[in-house]
Amino acid sequence: MSEIMPVLKEPAKKRKGSRKLLVVLFLLFLVLLAVLFFNSSISKIAEVQIVGMKLATKAEVAQAAAIAAGDAFFGTTSSTIEKRVEKLPQIESAAVSKVFPGVVQITVQEYPIVAFELSPKGELTALLSNGTSIAAQTEAMLVADKPVLTGWTAKDPLKVSLTKQLGKIPVKQLSDLSEIIPAPSKAYPDRIKIYTRTKFEVITSVSVLPEKIEALNAVIETQEPGRITMLLADTYVPFNVEEQEDKDAESE
Repeated sequence: MSEIMPVLKEPAKKRKGSRKLLVVLFLLFLVLLAVLFFNSSISKIAEVQIVGMKLATKAEVAQAAAIAAGDAFFGTTSSTIEKRVEKLPQIESAAVSKVFPGVVQITVQEYPIVAFELSPKGELTALLSNGTSIAAQTEAMLVADKPVLTGWTAKDPLKVSLTKQLGKIPVKQLSDLSEIIPAPSKAYPDRIKIYTRTKFEVITSVSVLPEKIEALNAVIETQEPGRITMLLADTYVPFNVEEQEDKDAESE
């Protein structure tokens, strides 16, 4: 008697339609979550913190950044905000950090003040190390350890060069410079005369000022007040010697 073979069942067909439906429902769920998130307060900027400035105001930085509370938190990248803020003439660099949820912090680094200038109308102008001039309106700007530029015309290109050179000088040496006036000659169109708070008179030029400042400091620290020339060659003559020479010349 032959054995009866069992009937083999066909494997159940996978329901492709139901799987596709699950994928569609999952995607719709993600879209719904995204819509709810971007329309909720948690996706908005709640606070813009601005720190580090002394010359610029918070209003100026905020306006340059072009962001405010209520804007989309992810609507503008940090690098874009930094580039906007750095367009302000007094801002050397800006760093933007975002702290979720809702806080954007802008930290600015300004160009330092290297000198002041008094206008014919008596208005005090602060000169920055990048050559920018801004009105000295706040007490933070009114510091006594910076030189005053006198005798310069408003559009003198050497004045911009001078401020950039002053920015290369260490703060300690810069604080001894009291007054800087133009003293051009045929040989040295950028020649300047500097009066120091330690009672020295210095003749030098804009182009060589940073490289001469260390030698100038050495003379000031070791010698009596006098006239120092720092151009192609460096010379030093004490004032008491000059006065004696003048008296001898008058008696002849």
